[in-house]
Amino acid sequence: MTPPKPCTGTTSVSVALLEQGLKVAHQAFTKQAFMLADAVSDAPCFSDYRQLDVLFPNAKFVYLDRPLDKWLPSMQMLLGRMMVHLDKDTGRFHPVMKRSFNHCFDIWQIEDVADEAHLTACYQRHQQQVLNYFAGRDDFISIDISIAGSLTALLQFIGLPLPSEVECPQLNLSHLNGPQLNFPQLNMGRNVASWDEYKHPNKISANASGPDKRKFFDYRLD
Repeated sequence: MTPPKPCTGTTSVSVALLEQGLKVAHQAFTKQAFMLADAVSDAPCFSDYRQLDVLFPNAKFVYLDRPLDKWLPSMQMLLGRMMVHLDKDTGRFHPVMKRSFNHCFDIWQIEDVADEAHLTACYQRHQQQVLNYFAGRDDFISIDISIAGSLTALLQFIGLPLPSEVECPQLNLSHLNGPQLNFPQLNMGRNVASWDEYKHPNKISANASGPDKRKFFDYRLD
């Protein structure tokens, strides 16, 4: 599971893990989605990592880091497109997704959610909370997917074999030497739909239905 902020490469990580044979839910809004997936990369992990850590004691957690100066404009662009759908009463996004964004970014309390000072404070607060919570644990890693070799580090952390360029040409390995593997570069610029457009049999629906229908876990956030 990844407890990153949005706009840190969750789609790229999801696609890379799909190509390694894992079942991946980019987002997970039902119990069943979590049960079916080997990895969950986005909402609600960035807000619910403490509760999910208790529910899944054998899980490994990956914090996706990104420099603040690169994260800020991406997040401002994303919020500009999403806020109408994150409205508490009328937004069309799933309630779990809406409360995750509110938990981390106070979207229902702040007049200008995209304000640079506000988002900077949210970034720093979330980062410190995650690093403090997982301090000293060997089931946690922090990576920046723009760094050469970051995919190698992730695959070694979760115990997966390293692929070759022949096996996974979409992973952009051609300019690297040896085992230093890169992530695919997705959701660049204003493109925020790459996950929906990417077709793969191992994709897990965020709203997967199971024995409890589409019920979510009954925990509460602090």
